[in-house]
Amino acid sequence: MNAPTKMTAKQLAGYDRLHNARLNKGTAFTEAERGAFGLEGLLPPAVLSLELQVARRHDEIVRLENDLLKYLVLSDLQARNETLYYSVLMSDPATYMPIVYTPTVGEACQKFGHIFRQPRGIYLPISARGRVKELLSNWPEKDVRFIVVTDGERILGLGDLGAGGMGIPIGKLALCTACAGVPPQSCLPVVIDVGTNNQALIDDPLYLGLRQGRIRGDEYAAFIDEFVAAVQQLYPKCCLQWEDFANINAVPILERYRDEVCTFNDDIQGTAGVALAGILASLRITKKITDQRFLFLGAGSAGTGIAELISQAMARAGMDIHEARHRNALFDVKGLLVTSRDDLADFQRPFAQDRQPISTFVEAIKALKPTGIIGVSGIPKLFTREAVEAMAELNQRPIIFPYSNPTSRSECSAEEAYRWSGGRAIFASGSPFPPVEIGGRKFVPNQGNNVYIFPAMAMAIFATEAERVTDEMFLTAAQAIAEQVSEDNLAAELIYPPRERIFATSLHVAERVAACIFDQGLARVPRPADVGALIRSCVYRPVYPE
Repeated sequence: MNAPTKMTAKQLAGYDRLHNARLNKGTAFTEAERGAFGLEGLLPPAVLSLELQVARRHDEIVRLENDLLKYLVLSDLQARNETLYYSVLMSDPATYMPIVYTPTVGEACQKFGHIFRQPRGIYLPISARGRVKELLSNWPEKDVRFIVVTDGERILGLGDLGAGGMGIPIGKLALCTACAGVPPQSCLPVVIDVGTNNQALIDDPLYLGLRQGRIRGDEYAAFIDEFVAAVQQLYPKCCLQWEDFANINAVPILERYRDEVCTFNDDIQGTAGVALAGILASLRITKKITDQRFLFLGAGSAGTGIAELISQAMARAGMDIHEARHRNALFDVKGLLVTSRDDLADFQRPFAQDRQPISTFVEAIKALKPTGIIGVSGIPKLFTREAVEAMAELNQRPIIFPYSNPTSRSECSAEEAYRWSGGRAIFASGSPFPPVEIGGRKFVPNQGNNVYIFPAMAMAIFATEAERVTDEMFLTAAQAIAEQVSEDNLAAELIYPPRERIFATSLHVAERVAACIFDQGLARVPRPADVGALIRSCVYRPVYPE
């Protein structure tokens, strides 16, 4: 007896077709399609266009009373009708980015086990060591080009959320598609579950991850190694984006693999790129980059990553790299990083200051006289009134970047930065703040969100099939973002391109980064005469197939 023929995706009919997110059109199925696919009677008789479906979703979502409900409605839509989901996101990115990603995704990760509806992505528990390739092979797509992976230990500024961290890769990859057109079928969200040290999660009967303390050391490293090897074997053209790993793992993982596979850490390199982009744009308002001095509140992988990329940009402008690093100082819970401290990690040492210890942040501002302060501490309200006023006393246009996510973890609010600086701050935060009015003057706060970087990076890598990711690519991306800021934007105190134009901005950045990839000889496809045309030819558009 012959084995039954396996039905291809295009042949799926009836309920199977309605429950395939990539093929489902819902009420947009034409009468002819309803007949051909056995859908008659399974849908209301009216046939609606994609535009009307988008309008209906807008109307539904705007009526919901909080952003978590909006997040859940959009998540359900993504699982049901992928084309409509991306049509909604791309129709109004400024509205939907804060819902599918920060700050709303933080609450979604915290409540992950309680709001879980349908699995998405791959979960790799360390209990499956030795079988990682087998588990990854269960993913239906065989040409994965972009993986966002987390181990859930340092989710935004919220800490260890274990398996609940899956919300981060899902949200990041949704923005890769919505903001830069990376085909969704090429994207895979992954959680590496090595346990959690969050006892509240372990005690929660609805927690969905391993109920054990976090595995550390050689066993952890071996599991990461097995994962990277499996990805290389199954998806040789894939780029790995590491997301929300604790410093003790983030830096070693990046150093271990950056010269071996196509990979980057968004918290280290992506955050650095978007911070540098804001600084480069602000140079048109304030001093040139070689005249800048920065003081970071937070000395982890994000802080040192930003400091290093700024230092490289200063070196590009002619400054000695050691002098450049000396202009980027870091401050942590034990005070200023100085050469006499014996507790510094290797990645922190290049930024240690040769001076006496300083124990308070305000004292460090007064001693170092920075032109900008950048917060990556994950602790709210550390940019105090005294600190901001000290910056305003030292600088006509102080740069104030509280970058910690989500909004509840920001080092200060937009209103505080503007009010305490007498309206002179050049402000950008990691998560959004509403407009502020002070003394009859309206301020629109900038959001230095990594969304300006990683989707464009993903598209450039996808189009060129890049072999590696380099710091030069992030320098190029930062410059490409900054040059998208118009004089009108600057006049309105905006140092990032409007989020309403994120798609066009991302394609411009992707083109510039792709050119950099070709220049560095890292592409696995021939260089075309028109790199922009290559990028545009790869872009996913959310339209129903005929």
